[in-house]
Amino acid sequence: MAAPVKTSDLFRLDGQVAFLSGAAGHLGREMAFALGETGARLILNGRNESRIRAFAEELTGAGIACECAVFDVTDLSTVRHFFSHLERLHVLVNNAVSMAPNSFGRVQPEDFEATYRSSVGAAFEAARAARPALARGASEKGDASIVNIASMYAMVAPDPKLYSEPGQMSPPHYGAAKAGLIQLTRHLAAEFGGEKIRVNALSPVPFPRPEVAKKDPAFASRLAARTMLGRTAEAVEIRGPLLFLATRASSFVTGSTLVADGGWTAW
Repeated sequence: MAAPVKTSDLFRLDGQVAFLSGAAGHLGREMAFALGETGARLILNGRNESRIRAFAEELTGAGIACECAVFDVTDLSTVRHFFSHLERLHVLVNNAVSMAPNSFGRVQPEDFEATYRSSVGAAFEAARAARPALARGASEKGDASIVNIASMYAMVAPDPKLYSEPGQMSPPHYGAAKAGLIQLTRHLAAEFGGEKIRVNALSPVPFPRPEVAKKDPAFASRLAARTMLGRTAEAVEIRGPLLFLATRASSFVTGSTLVADGGWTAW
C-alpha cells in the first residue's frame, strides 16, 4: 500500500530542479522565491548578468539554492546547448518576454516578431530542448511540469477607457503572442503527456508595479474597479498559482490555463 500523502507535501519541490526565465523581473522575483522556498534548486535565467547575479546573491542570503544561466532565450543555439547538458529538470517556467510598449499607431512589424519570438518561439525551443532532462526528472519524481506565463490579454482586449493615455494600453503584439502561447501550451501538453510531463499556462493581470499607483492613482483605481475583487494584485500573489501548477498539487492537470486576474475575464 502506498504511503499516505500529506496535503502540504503536494506543494513541495524538495530535491527538484527548476529553471525560470525572466527571473529578476517584477513577477519573476516572486516566482523564484516561491519555487526556492518550497525546496527547489533554482536555475535563474535572464539577459542582464549583473541583475541576475545580484538577485542570486539575495536568494542565497535567504537560504535558497540557486545558480545563474545568463543568456537570451531567443538565442536558440544557446538554449539548445544549455538544456542538452542539463542532467535533469523537474520544473520549467517560461516567463521571459520582450515587448516594445508602442501605441497602436506606432507598432512596427518587428515588434510582433520580437514579442512572438521571445514568448512563443522561445517557450517552444526551451520545451523541446529540455524534453530529455524533463523526462528524466519525471522518471525520478513521478512527473515534471512546464508552466508558460501567458496573460489575461491572450483572452480579452484591453479597454481603452481605462487608460490615461494610449501608450499605457497593452499593445496588440503582446496579446497576440500570449494567445499563441496558450495554444502552444495545449499542443505541448498533448505531445509530452505520455512522458508524464505536464504543460499548463498561467495567465495573470492586473499585477501593476507599486510605482504605477504612485504615478497615476486614478488609473490604478480604474484598474482595481474592473476586477470582481475591487483591487489589483500584489506581485506576491503570483506565488500560489505558480506553485499549484509546478507541484504535485496539480498532478492531474495538463493542457489548462489558470487565470489569476481577480475575476476580470469572468464578467
